[in-house]
Amino acid sequence: MTARPDARPARPFFSSGPCAKPPGWDASKLDTQSLGRSHRSKIGKTRLHYCIDLMREMLRLPDTHRIGIVPGSDTGAYEMAMWTMLGARPVTALAWESFGEGWVTDAVKQLKIDPTVIRADYGQLPDLAAVDWSTDVLFTWNGTTSGVRVPNADWIPADREGLSFADATSGVFAYDIDWTKIDVATFSWQKVLGGEGAHGVLILGPRAVERLETHTPAWPLPKVFRLVSKGKLAEGVFKGETINTPSMLAVEDAIFALEWGKSLGGADALIARSDANAAALDRIVSDRDWLGHLAADPAIRSRTSVCLTVATDEAVLKKMVALLESEGAAYDIGGYRDAPPGLRIWCGATVDTADIEALGPWLDWAFAQASAV
Repeated sequence: MTARPDARPARPFFSSGPCAKPPGWDASKLDTQSLGRSHRSKIGKTRLHYCIDLMREMLRLPDTHRIGIVPGSDTGAYEMAMWTMLGARPVTALAWESFGEGWVTDAVKQLKIDPTVIRADYGQLPDLAAVDWSTDVLFTWNGTTSGVRVPNADWIPADREGLSFADATSGVFAYDIDWTKIDVATFSWQKVLGGEGAHGVLILGPRAVERLETHTPAWPLPKVFRLVSKGKLAEGVFKGETINTPSMLAVEDAIFALEWGKSLGGADALIARSDANAAALDRIVSDRDWLGHLAADPAIRSRTSVCLTVATDEAVLKKMVALLESEGAAYDIGGYRDAPPGLRIWCGATVDTADIEALGPWLDWAFAQASAV
């Protein structure tokens, strides 16, 4: 029988969202000067604007792109973009995991726009060359529930007629994104930054702004989706004047994570941390014949939400996950409910490589324990 390892991961937080807090995080370290104040007070607006400025700096976002903090996490941000901008031209939706399928459902059943849908199974990527860029295109940059990502932005033409809508919640701060190819991007702080939920971030390129100012949707828009006033973009939203009341505690938490990332060297440092974590996990997988990657092709394999196959049945998998949690060795690593049975281990920047490395022996132990008759 495989012996129980002596050393546990120091921070066994491998959930794919909300994700591990940044190393060294403590609630007492958060700046609290904005707490208990109105988000429309001078200090409130200053901190919200500062958060936006930090995101711009960290993402190396061009001045042509606007950043807004919006309600509803990444889901709210992406649906805001769909509801306000779609309908001007035909739509193509790419789906290779559950969130992509969610945007298909929104387009078909809620907006009723009859998109062209290009699908692939979990672990695979659709044929990107088949995309018609005379249409608006919906896609996920990194499929959190499948462990599959687009390899880069080269498949998006510079002279596209339609808009590119990227759900990039597990990709922003983990990949070098060519922002000239992205018209709309959304993410949430709870992924690569390890921030809190409930708030989304909406990034708009100039073509998206033009669409907002020239297109009136055929359907009603709830207040929290409205980005245009009297035919012009509501610029205040992209300067920290949020549509509804944000949690200033969540904002301060995001600022902590952004300042942490900046102190390490910015986006390049966060990307390098994610890469190192994914490489460490890949070594663990390579050394074990009972472990595999759901995304077999390394060129499209996620370096954040890494989805693994296990040569066993679902009952053993559930036992493994429960054993690892009870031992304090790994939390929340079961595969997504709609994905093929397996494990999902977050390798984003807030995870330490040493903790990934320490996880390997615990996977061995849990597999042996759960498989024993």
